[in-house]
Amino acid sequence: MISRFQTVLFCILLAASIAMGAVLWHLRDRAHQRLVAGEDSAPTSAPQVAPAEQATLLVANDADSSMLDQVQSLPLPQDPGARARAILGRLLDLYAAPKATHPVPGGAASVAQVFLMPAQAENQPGQPQSGAPSPSATGPEMAVVNLTSAFAASHPSGIETETLTLLSICGTLHANLPRVTQVRFLVDGRSRPTLAGHADLTRTYLAAEADNTEGQHP
Repeated sequence: MISRFQTVLFCILLAASIAMGAVLWHLRDRAHQRLVAGEDSAPTSAPQVAPAEQATLLVANDADSSMLDQVQSLPLPQDPGARARAILGRLLDLYAAPKATHPVPGGAASVAQVFLMPAQAENQPGQPQSGAPSPSATGPEMAVVNLTSAFAASHPSGIETETLTLLSICGTLHANLPRVTQVRFLVDGRSRPTLAGHADLTRTYLAAEADNTEGQHP
């Protein structure tokens, strides 16, 4: 004989079970909806990869202190600053490779950023110096190459090897971005006296300096 208390307890437990089942079903339905929404918002196509293009690298050679053109194919973004960084990254990858003609450790990661801005106005004889940028938006440009401190710290010391590195960077920039006529160098976003104790980083380098030394001693 089932007592009234047991009947009431059974009904309470049954109601609790039904309510818990309903809650679990609701939570399951919400989880399913979130999963479907996540699938719908996921990209349906792979991210676009920059198309491969030909780039001209001015590669230094320590054997005779020369710099020679080398054409390579690599993916290049459309943004000029990112494009310049990618090209210089390939140049420094060559220098970091085994049996490099100009061994310098670091590779592409050694170039933190490349900024492009109007070139500084050249001073005429008898006129005071001026650091004001050219007002023309389509005229000559200056590239500001921001190198990492790790690259500067590991770069071989010596006026010739340091100068070869800087001039090859200048020449490579000008070969691929002809409007770049001047180059300044920073290290971790700050001015630095020299690259590795010799080559001056406080001055503005002219792309013509690299052009004049191509295939010759710098």
